[in-house]
Amino acid sequence: MRLHILGAGTPTPAATRHGSSYVLEVAGKQLMFDCGPSTTTKLAKMGMTPGAIDQLFFTHHHFDHNADYPCFLLSRWDQSVDDIEPLRVYGPDYTEEFTRRLIDKDVGAFAPDWIARVNHPLSLNAHKKRGGTLPRTPPRVDVSDMVAGDTLQEEGWSISTAAAHHVQPWLESIAYRLDSDEGSIVVTGDTGPCESVVDLARGADTMVSICTYVQSDIEGTPEASYQCGSVDVATMARRAGVNRLILVHQVHILDEVGQMERALRDISNHFDGQVVWGQELMTVDLH
Repeated sequence: MRLHILGAGTPTPAATRHGSSYVLEVAGKQLMFDCGPSTTTKLAKMGMTPGAIDQLFFTHHHFDHNADYPCFLLSRWDQSVDDIEPLRVYGPDYTEEFTRRLIDKDVGAFAPDWIARVNHPLSLNAHKKRGGTLPRTPPRVDVSDMVAGDTLQEEGWSISTAAAHHVQPWLESIAYRLDSDEGSIVVTGDTGPCESVVDLARGADTMVSICTYVQSDIEGTPEASYQCGSVDVATMARRAGVNRLILVHQVHILDEVGQMERALRDISNHFDGQVVWGQELMTVDLH
């Protein structure tokens, strides 16, 4: 099992990170969690293709977690041939409606694009050169809204979910846990300290978690309640009993000299497992 970190940042564009996205290799599959800015380009930089990914899980619908969704799903479809499986997409409330507003033939923002590509000779010829046959079919997405507590069973792995404490009631947020013979991993998405995520992560091998700030820099602010700082993430990982903590969603301030070290000192004081400071275009072997 391997984790590819495509996006390790926040809504603020930085030179080294922007938005959230991860690809997990497990049981011969590649599963994507979130699809933030430039995810499709970052996939290419890591030598992966959209067509290799059949399932996408959204933690929530802030733009730094979903902005590249139309580019990803249309690239996956456009560069494919006839045997590609429909993209299977899961996420909290609004995932189905979001998808409909992107590609539905009557109301989708990108419907004019794919309608042209399934009709114009230029696009049809490109499709045939890739090995496709005619008539060309529209993009297919099997999309399902989920609620915290839902589960998914697949060959070789299973998914369980829990509520993450972030910006409810305006957006729902879901944390995911994947269990397999190759190991277990939790993707918290954006969350503040909360029991539901601790319970979901109990005994997991790896937790991929937001660590936005050094804790002392956010005490007494909303960030301390609705996002995890360095002490909160370490405390949650320790209480859950995970073996490895992969830190993501860092603000650009943590790129400044000495700031990462401050965060890691906090974490080492509260968690004695393995700690990985997530960087974009990094691959972590989860053995």
